[in-house]
Amino acid sequence: MFFAHPTRPVTARNRLRAVLLGASALAVAAPVLAEPLTGWSRNTYGMPGLVDLPTAEVRPDGELGFSVTGMGDGTFRNTLTFQIAPQLTGAFRYSRVPGLNPVEDDITGLPTGAYEALFDRSFDIRWQFLEEGRYRPALAIGLNDFIGTGVYSSEYIVATKTFGERLRLSGGLGWGRLGSFGSIASMGDRPAYDYGSNGGQLNGKTWFRGDVAPFFGLAWAMNDRVTLKAEYSSDAYAQETTLGDWTRRSSMNFGVDYALNDVSKLQLFVLHGDKVGFQFSRAINPKAPPFPSGIERAPLPVRPRPPRGADIAGWSGAWSADPTAQPAIQGALADALAKDGQILESMALSATRAELRVRNETYAAQPQALGHVARAATRALPPSVETITVTSMRKGMAVSSVTFRRSDLERLENTAAAEILATTTITEADAEAALVPTAGLYPRFRWSLTPYAEASIFDPDNPFRVDLGAQLAGRFEIAPGLIVSGAVRQKLVGNLDDSTRVSDSIAQHVRSDLAEYQKHGDLALRNLQLAWYAQPGRNLYSRVTVGYLERMYGGVSGELLWKPVDSRLALGVEANWVKQRDFDQHFGFQDYSVATGHASAYYDFGGGYVGALDVGRYLAKDWGATVALDRTFENGWKVGAFATFTDMSNAEFGEGSFDKGIRISIPVVWTTGKPSVNTLSTTIRSLQRDGGARLDVEGRLYETVDAAQMGTLYDQWGRFWR
Repeated sequence: MFFAHPTRPVTARNRLRAVLLGASALAVAAPVLAEPLTGWSRNTYGMPGLVDLPTAEVRPDGELGFSVTGMGDGTFRNTLTFQIAPQLTGAFRYSRVPGLNPVEDDITGLPTGAYEALFDRSFDIRWQFLEEGRYRPALAIGLNDFIGTGVYSSEYIVATKTFGERLRLSGGLGWGRLGSFGSIASMGDRPAYDYGSNGGQLNGKTWFRGDVAPFFGLAWAMNDRVTLKAEYSSDAYAQETTLGDWTRRSSMNFGVDYALNDVSKLQLFVLHGDKVGFQFSRAINPKAPPFPSGIERAPLPVRPRPPRGADIAGWSGAWSADPTAQPAIQGALADALAKDGQILESMALSATRAELRVRNETYAAQPQALGHVARAATRALPPSVETITVTSMRKGMAVSSVTFRRSDLERLENTAAAEILATTTITEADAEAALVPTAGLYPRFRWSLTPYAEASIFDPDNPFRVDLGAQLAGRFEIAPGLIVSGAVRQKLVGNLDDSTRVSDSIAQHVRSDLAEYQKHGDLALRNLQLAWYAQPGRNLYSRVTVGYLERMYGGVSGELLWKPVDSRLALGVEANWVKQRDFDQHFGFQDYSVATGHASAYYDFGGGYVGALDVGRYLAKDWGATVALDRTFENGWKVGAFATFTDMSNAEFGEGSFDKGIRISIPVVWTTGKPSVNTLSTTIRSLQRDGGARLDVEGRLYETVDAAQMGTLYDQWGRFWR
């Protein structure tokens, strides 16, 4: 017997021992060769599972999943899942749970004895610590709702084994909700949860505490589209039964999955003989774009040099003595690159070497832009030029230099990209190099008129509101690195201004008045600023921005970044003085002003994972730190999470206790197949409060510089010959 006796005190060591012994016991399985079950399945919580219970399955690395689950009593669960790593799965959930929120008297603030629906936010994490093999099941350990009020809080160890191509069995042990029915042992007292609390805090004291109960189930694929599922549940649904419209008539749950296509599924289910529900799930894999080959125009091929005897003057380098040679060559190359969507900003040319400083305005992957430049150079440069250096320019700053031998370009064209990479050199760019600017580039004005959409989610009064309209944006480049930019929005249709909610924050309202900006933002000046980018020293980059920096704040922002081209580590500092803008987002300001800023460290862990730590003062004058981890895929997709902890108390912060969220950035080229440097980005917060709020200034240096430095170039180098 590996469980602690119900009446015996349970220490942390004994709990850990029980967990490990339980995992070992579950590892025993029949000697059946594991084969993939047709299709995929999510439980009602949006995680890989059966009907309501978890399994030990994982999804393809990097996959994003979204599911909407509804039940007859008015329960809704909306879940975003992400396969963080091959064996690590995470989820964020926004739920409506009927009958769990105590109603307080408006005057006394005391409970009235009535209950209404609770709108709950929760996070899950699961680690598959043993993969399925020929003789063993997959084993996973998970935490449900481990941050927050604990409405769905539970922990589990689960094993899953596949038999043949159609049958999959799962069984496990659960704590919390998953240990609330059919308990076979106890592992100490489990603290109760306060569903009316601010939430947002780790529930560490409850993990693997309390009653332990077994659960199990199976999935059987009838064919390629239909999968039947049945399970014995250890969840008593005690809260819903006691306070909500719920009757638990059975421990059995049943469901059927129907695959609409390869990425979408519809599930119908019956829980505990009482509630009928449905679920729609959709999966997106960043590694599988809708247009995997792209639909961009093919680049011009490398032009081999003529034999020496056919161009004696060109091979000798005598042409370099002609003062008209470089202007003619530079003009022709600038025209060729302009047709390709790139800008030749300046150039240095000798008989044997050329340096081209190029701004990429088209290709999401910088190596693809470099490949196009290198091929264009072979068509424009005289035969004696053997060394070609392409320096990537970002907002007037020389970020990195990639040097090719022309003979290697001729020899290796259309071979594996890794072969040309082995012959190239990536170095720091010479910020002081003497180059000839391309004539007629500055001043330069560009404008665009595009549609926009702004949505508001997680509002209990109206969970989804949206505005649609038009945005007019302009960009005036006075000189290299000196840029005036701005954008104006006009709402055309929508209901963001319908919100009646008013911020209840007792802290300074630095972000929680977002609804007021959304209500009054008709013909809104989003931003209007002057930015100056420069390179004050070796491996140093700087930015100074002044103006209306974002929809809520205007002022001045300065930043300095140290980032060697071949370093995993980058260090930065930012200082801002800003004043809060009027709700109408025209030119006026409110009375509140603040000096804010941060010291930052960034580290590239490899494999696309980048961590960041920002320490400093936030907009509400609270001091603290933000930790973040982002994963960037080779095609430019980025998914990350962040959390901010400051000296603002939980009571002052309010609901959620601290700022946290998930951010997603999708390259436009991934969705359309057409070359573009633009991205679609969003940050998903469970709610917007005032603690840990940071200025949202455009063009921060790390994101500007890193895209053209060594780590990112290596990660995306496979697109060089595209």
